[in-house]
Amino acid sequence: MKSVEVLAPVGNMDAFYAAIEGGADAIYLAGKLFGARAYADNFNEEELIKIIETSHLYGIKVYVTCNTLVLEREVNNFINYIEFLHKNNVDAIIMQDLGMIDLVRKTFPNLEIHASTQAHIHNLEGAKVMESLGVKRVVLARETPLEIVKKIKEETGLEVEVFVHGALCASYSGMCLFARSIGPRSGNRGTCSGCCRLPYNLQDENGKILNSDKYPLSMKDLNTLEYLDKLIEIGVDSLKIEGRMKSYSYVYLTTKLYKDTLNNYLKTKEIKVNSNDLWKLENVFNREFTKGFMLGAKSNEVTNPISPNHKGVLIGKVIKSNNSYITIKLNNDISIHDGLRIKNKDFEYGLVLNLFKVNDKQVYKAKNGEDITIKVNKKIPINSKVFRTLSYEIESEIKDIIKNKLRKVKIDLEIKIKSNKNIVLKVSDKVNTIEVFGNIPSPSLKHEITIENIKEKILKLGNTIYQVDNLKIDLDNNLFVPISEINNLKRDALNLLDKKRIYQNKYIKKEYSILVPDFEKVSEYTILTDKDIKNSKYKYIYNDNNIIKLPKVMDSYNNLDKNKEYLIGEIGGLSLKNIVSDYSLNVTNSYTVAFLHSIGVKRVTLSLELNDKEIEDLINSYKNRYKKNPNLELIVKTNMELMVLKLNFKDIYNNPKYLVDRFNNKYYLVYKNNLMYIYDYKNFVLENPSEYFKLGINYLRWEDIIL
Repeated sequence: MKSVEVLAPVGNMDAFYAAIEGGADAIYLAGKLFGARAYADNFNEEELIKIIETSHLYGIKVYVTCNTLVLEREVNNFINYIEFLHKNNVDAIIMQDLGMIDLVRKTFPNLEIHASTQAHIHNLEGAKVMESLGVKRVVLARETPLEIVKKIKEETGLEVEVFVHGALCASYSGMCLFARSIGPRSGNRGTCSGCCRLPYNLQDENGKILNSDKYPLSMKDLNTLEYLDKLIEIGVDSLKIEGRMKSYSYVYLTTKLYKDTLNNYLKTKEIKVNSNDLWKLENVFNREFTKGFMLGAKSNEVTNPISPNHKGVLIGKVIKSNNSYITIKLNNDISIHDGLRIKNKDFEYGLVLNLFKVNDKQVYKAKNGEDITIKVNKKIPINSKVFRTLSYEIESEIKDIIKNKLRKVKIDLEIKIKSNKNIVLKVSDKVNTIEVFGNIPSPSLKHEITIENIKEKILKLGNTIYQVDNLKIDLDNNLFVPISEINNLKRDALNLLDKKRIYQNKYIKKEYSILVPDFEKVSEYTILTDKDIKNSKYKYIYNDNNIIKLPKVMDSYNNLDKNKEYLIGEIGGLSLKNIVSDYSLNVTNSYTVAFLHSIGVKRVTLSLELNDKEIEDLINSYKNRYKKNPNLELIVKTNMELMVLKLNFKDIYNNPKYLVDRFNNKYYLVYKNNLMYIYDYKNFVLENPSEYFKLGINYLRWEDIIL
């Protein structure tokens, strides 16, 4: 059976070393630019170089996320940053932006590109589009059904990466405009504000509140350990763990758990999960677990509407309380420095356990069944549940493991010490082989070197990353060799092996070029409507009788009439011939416009996230670079579709009509084709729309849909 990669998240240096010790085959991380987790620590250029070199020494691949949408003014910095990464031997770049994928592919043809989950690849057609672009791997949407994952593996030459553990977005990734609608932050630009983790009421059309818990969009954490066999057997290449903003202990435990479970399955064909390790993971981070939509979970199985935070592990309940002290009956062991969260339905209180008593005696640990008394600064209700959200013992244990650097690269060593021949030391890491040569040994007068002498010295590898797996010694009798010479040969061989392992990817740079059509400059209006319009002022009408708007989620395009014209909402639609691209293809730069025109897209709708200056920059750059006019469409009025979700409230609640935030804004909920759509409570409107014709926009679109 082929090898399967365990891919670990790295958001800081502590997490990097945790991923190494956890057994990662590859890591993904970001520099200071263009990563979709802008609030992780991330890495400067010097740190990136060190991480790449160290990772390669351990046989770990490094993928750097450059998966935000790129604005016109950022393109030069973007391509310079990609060049820096390529020259420093990064193994792949993870990208979302179609124009930048095309630009990088043509400029650096030897650089491997992975299509980010932000690219919203969830069907065979979208995967094939990415394959045609020269992408090596697709990171599939977390909602992609298993049968489609299997089909992509069978019918393309792509590597397939899937998320197996960690936080879930409520919306399909890349399809969320929620944060952008309420402020300057944007999930597509790496600054998601976590709207789905906020409290909301669900109301019916009469204003009745339908939910008792306040976080209906908050998702459980993905955990697929028990189902890895299903993913492995259909050919998934990489098992991706979410968590670039999580702790080093989380990174270590998740990586180790998935690596150990995978290795055991490859050996025994059985899935065995170490329950103690899983318990530790629950201590480190969990919002409760779900197997996720890919593996068939239903809507009511993927949300944790009670709380958006780390749940921890239940360790007891409050049995006595006054304004200064509480007594907790334990159902688990605890120790000093543990973090606790005390909760009931309407109350929550957190603390770090610095001092506590058992039977009026101060202690540092307490066991299951004991009663502990701790000081508090507020009245806490009796019967409140007590959860441990941080285990000092688990954290300390993991810190020691990482500090000791126990992960080693196994090598074979062979030394030949023969009469009248130069000493030969050969070292192999199973892929690379190094030979170094010493002097001709002299006859022994007093001190004959022995196999035991050689073993004693040659097996000591000090602070290197290596560990001898197999040792072969071929030694003639009655010879003398200074031990220092053996040490020097060993040092030289390992240094040469280091250089082999810190490999150099072939750097190639070419000129970018593309053929695009020239379009006539016009000033026309279009409309998206669910009404039947005749004799209108609109040049093009998007409805069921004219140009058909396709949804953002399409399992397949097989049953469409290929002779009709379509407004496509996701990358798989680029497989059709007679198409206009909608705003959800996230077009934010002239390179993406050029790519879409080059493959036959008639009109390109710009992203709703662009401001006037960014639109002007895009158009001017296009004209200056290609000496031709683009055919651009811009939405000037719409009720913005903020999210498209596989999560469906119809399956959980009594058909809510509105999602109501803490400011009493009412977002519309619409249910179509087993999906749920969240629409903004306010209209998106551009002032003085005709001014956009002067910038170079050809078509202005009004959207008039009854919700």
